[in-house]
Amino acid sequence: MDKRYKALSVPEQLALRLQAIEEVLVNPEWTLQQSVRHLKRTLRLTSAELARLASVSTKTIQDIEQGRSEGTVQTLNRILGVLGLKLGVVRASPSED
Repeated sequence: MDKRYKALSVPEQLALRLQAIEEVLVNPEWTLQQSVRHLKRTLRLTSAELARLASVSTKTIQDIEQGRSEGTVQTLNRILGVLGLKLGVVRASPSED
């Protein structure tokens, strides 16, 4: 956990995880960059910690956050997998065309 924050109890950590899941699910329009930043902030993780949890390099997380990389489907699935989520495909509504 990012040392800028005080340590959280297990119930508090679970509550943050549930909050992060809910917010990602209700914002499907978020880019990978926005999603990664949100996950890091909500879960109070450093880039290195998120990278380790997602089994990607710290540079990959940093590149995505700073807009230098769009990432890949595999990368997104690894990052979302930290929360037990997976990238999916849905039919766009007519208003999104």
